[in-house]
Amino acid sequence: YQANFNVMPEGDITKIPSTDIPDFDILLGGFPCQPFSQAGLHKGFEDTRGTLFFEIERILKEKRPKAFLLENVKQLKGHDKGRTFKVIMEHLDALNYHAEAKVLRAADFGVPQNRERIYIVGFDREYFRIPFGYRFPYPEPTGEKTRLGDILEENPDPRYTISDKLWDGHKRRKEEHRENGNGFGYCLFNEDSEYTSTISARYYKDGSEILIEQKGKNPRKLTPRECARLQGFPEDFIIPVSNTQAYRQFGNSVAVPVIRGIARNMVSEMKRMEKHSDD
Repeated sequence: YQANFNVMPEGDITKIPSTDIPDFDILLGGFPCQPFSQAGLHKGFEDTRGTLFFEIERILKEKRPKAFLLENVKQLKGHDKGRTFKVIMEHLDALNYHAEAKVLRAADFGVPQNRERIYIVGFDREYFRIPFGYRFPYPEPTGEKTRLGDILEENPDPRYTISDKLWDGHKRRKEEHRENGNGFGYCLFNEDSEYTSTISARYYKDGSEILIEQKGKNPRKLTPRECARLQGFPEDFIIPVSNTQAYRQFGNSVAVPVIRGIARNMVSEMKRMEKHSDD
């Protein structure tokens, strides 16, 4: 973050009192995926990582920004038979924010990744005088056709090709899953694939969720730069960390074009509502 924006993050939000946070208009955040993800532990609020939502609640309550945008895995809505999501929305409502949620897919916004995430948008009811029945205009899909080949490097370093041992292990585990009647295991793509599966923070381990076919040799992992492109980061985005850290950070990141589309609409709505409330 510092390498790209010349701003050093302050650190652990749980240790920062709200009095140390300057006033701001919009809170952007994501509480960790793990407690709410199908790939995680299904513990929800019982997991301490899940309580980070309550840090967001604390800052909203004490700083009263005009709006917020929160991102999470789409499974959030169905977790614990919908109770987790219900609690979150009730807490936001109790703070007098109008909050809405919608699942959007990265592949519908120009990047070749089938990443579905839930986006919760909220506005201060009192400040904006939100009318009954108001609905936030989430961005519409761009209609742009995606192709994986558009983000792949022409001559990737051979070190990204997986070893015979790793490839044999992937194939063996996939066969075991198939025999058990499920579809788990590695996912193979080529340059003509419309999009990949969702990249996650565990990609650095073995790359099994997104492997790229290669003629005459084992498949390969994506390079860190390709991971950046898969999330819609610009070409001049600096990657100053190790490959392991880069894979983790891009896997934990958001699809930039989706966030950009929502943010534009939020700013537009805020300006419109402020003008309307002044009239």
